[in-house]
Amino acid sequence: MNDDGLVVSFLSGIVTQRRLARMEEIIARRTRYLTVVLEDIYHSQNASAVLRTCECFGVQDVHIIENFNLYNINPMVVQGSDKWLTMHRYNQSDDNSVEAVKQLKSNGYRIVVTSLSEESTDLKDFDVERGKCAIVFGNEHQGVSESVMEQADECLKISMCGFTQSLNISVSVGIIISELTQKIITRVSRWQLTDAEKTELRAVWLKRSVKNPQKLIDRLMEEYEQKK
Repeated sequence: MNDDGLVVSFLSGIVTQRRLARMEEIIARRTRYLTVVLEDIYHSQNASAVLRTCECFGVQDVHIIENFNLYNINPMVVQGSDKWLTMHRYNQSDDNSVEAVKQLKSNGYRIVVTSLSEESTDLKDFDVERGKCAIVFGNEHQGVSESVMEQADECLKISMCGFTQSLNISVSVGIIISELTQKIITRVSRWQLTDAEKTELRAVWLKRSVKNPQKLIDRLMEEYEQKK
């Protein structure tokens, strides 16, 4: 049994069975087939609302690019949803956007940029069966940067019929993630986490569900070693 498996074994006896059952129900619907990328978002209410949306629809990973703006969270909006997500932050290089795209592509994601250009694929026509996708949402005013646009594999848009041809970023994320997750569940055969990913995530969630998890793990690990 690996370390994550031991952590799950140790801490499962501490939380309630109801809590464990709820975790299993949620983890069964988690996905990394779709991920969200946020580039230089600066309004904390938008940043927080996006996290909440991703958590509600089962998108496990959120990639955060910080070139000019630090990613701040509003606790009143996020309502603890960040506790259950896996956050990847890019803020260590001269061009964090390039680094993020490089990392995502190396993990098999196609880079899909949200854009209202005529060449963009309409959301209802977007093909989720072509492989894993990372949906990139840009800054509230400038949108997605040129460096990301140049490396994008596809562009995606939400068709609108009003005079105002723009949506708040958190609303855009909600519409796109809701539509795509439903498509993925119904059309893609292997959209769920692998067994190893599920075990890793169980360990993380259990640690976040108990007080002083490392102290408990150290004590239980010591007892485990003594019994071997």
